[in-house]
Amino acid sequence: MDHETTAALDQQATAPDAGYRPSDRQQERERFRRARKRRNTWIAALCTVAFLVVVGAAVVASPGWARVHSLFLDSGEFRRTLPAILRGFWLNIQMFLIAEVLILVLGLLIALVRVTRAPGLQPLRLAATLYVDVFRGVPTLLLVFLIGYGLPALQLQGTPSQPWVLGVIALVLSYAAYVAEVFRAGLNSVHPAQRNAARALGLNESQTLRHVILPQAVRNVIPPLLNDFIALQKDTALVAVLGPLEALRVAQINADYNFNYTPYLGAALLFIAVTIPLTRYADRLQRRASQRQRAEAAR
Repeated sequence: MDHETTAALDQQATAPDAGYRPSDRQQERERFRRARKRRNTWIAALCTVAFLVVVGAAVVASPGWARVHSLFLDSGEFRRTLPAILRGFWLNIQMFLIAEVLILVLGLLIALVRVTRAPGLQPLRLAATLYVDVFRGVPTLLLVFLIGYGLPALQLQGTPSQPWVLGVIALVLSYAAYVAEVFRAGLNSVHPAQRNAARALGLNESQTLRHVILPQAVRNVIPPLLNDFIALQKDTALVAVLGPLEALRVAQINADYNFNYTPYLGAALLFIAVTIPLTRYADRLQRRASQRQRAEAAR
């Protein structure tokens, strides 16, 4: 009986006041806001359509449009080459997924080494710092060339010879340096009071890192990590210089065979189909992170 009475009181406390009626001034303010929102929406839509029409008309009216249309927008060539490009794009997806896992593991290890303050790990810290400085300074395409042609030349036992594997190694070495810095920024963003509180509760160093520091650090760096992986997904096309039949290489072979560049457009559309959803998801995570930071600052 007491429980029912308490629940009823809670429901009454949370339910909106049935007798509440906004004032005339407030209703007028709400109508004004809705009208302004509709007007802004219409203006944005009309401006966007007008911009697209102007750009489209300028492109179609250009002197070389007929040649561009025949060389880049051949629908028959697009339908003929798309299945082969799709099969090549599957290799890009595989390279991306394998490299992503390896980059996360290697980047996190390097970041942990760089933020530790144990005196005995000073050689490892110097090695990690040197690794980040070197591999962030070398262009990714140049690293693909160096690994793809230099590593097999060593003729070491067990050295992979498949071009796509060598390309993945180059991408991992390059992107792990960037991701390590992202993880290090996330680890440093956790307030020292969190670590002190965990130690006061009796957690040791590893437990503090695993249960307190890492969860907060990873949550803080998810948006920039996604941006890095969007760039990684595009850079899998750099492996084409080593010869594996991925999307760009397949498009290049077809374009050279028929002297028509429509296959390049097909490959570009496949990359866009993956990167745009990832970009929108990264934007959404960034907005949520900004809202969370503003809410925490307002407390």
